[in-house]
Amino acid sequence: RCGAGTAVSMALRLGAAFNALDGERKRHDRHAKRGTDADEMALMESPSHFLLPGLQQPQDFLAGAFTGKGDAMNDPALKFLHGTTTLGFIFQGGIVLAVDSRASMGSYIGSQTVKKCIEITPYLLGTMAGGAADCQYWERHLGRLCRLYELRNRERISVAAASKLLHNIMYLYKGYGLSMGTMVAGWDKGVGPNLYYCDSDGTRVKGEKFSVGSGSPYAYGVLDAGFRPDLSVSEACELGRRAIYHATFRDAASGGFVSVYHVHEDGWTKVSVDDVEQLHWKYQAEKK
Repeated sequence: RCGAGTAVSMALRLGAAFNALDGERKRHDRHAKRGTDADEMALMESPSHFLLPGLQQPQDFLAGAFTGKGDAMNDPALKFLHGTTTLGFIFQGGIVLAVDSRASMGSYIGSQTVKKCIEITPYLLGTMAGGAADCQYWERHLGRLCRLYELRNRERISVAAASKLLHNIMYLYKGYGLSMGTMVAGWDKGVGPNLYYCDSDGTRVKGEKFSVGSGSPYAYGVLDAGFRPDLSVSEACELGRRAIYHATFRDAASGGFVSVYHVHEDGWTKVSVDDVEQLHWKYQAEKK
């Protein structure tokens, strides 16, 4: 009985396989009658294989793709024109991070509601400037690495270690076309607030005040004028909000909404999200 059952099962499998082959042959004939080219037919015949460029050194290809020859008419270089404004600073009550929400590429505005403050863990925040896809992917990957560290070591990762993990990844991919300028902020037990800046050039710097993006010169002006180490939480949040607003007013690549986060001993808190248009009329009214 077992032998008969096995034979029947094998016959059914062979029948299904032949039916599938017959279906592929008929599909092949239909496309051939339409005049499908050889490359497209190769992809159809083997869906699991794709035609890839024969590159021995990907970094050399990317170097040529992102670096032009100076010919404005025939320059093949890829130029990603992006802009943003993000800032972070340490004060007596912790850390304030403030970001805008506009995604743009040159004069084209793709979105006004991008979340540029990425919540890595309940105790860590990251900001994004540069390529949105690069920052979102790698900072979420950083969140996974931080969670694995907590599970293995039964304690949360320090801000320095988290920023070093992100720095190591970006340094490994240096020259491969990543575009990232990020801040990693958090509160370490027994140490206090820590703020690091990392970018795709392999830079990693610890500091107390950073602004990143095309609108950062305008944000720095407001930040330097109003910053004091003894600011209250509400004053620090208002300073970050006002600095981002002024940057959006002068920088066309920044805009949308201003999001403000406060990093403290118990984690972080999302303080506010304000439309820059409403902030504009609010601050204009205060001048009168």
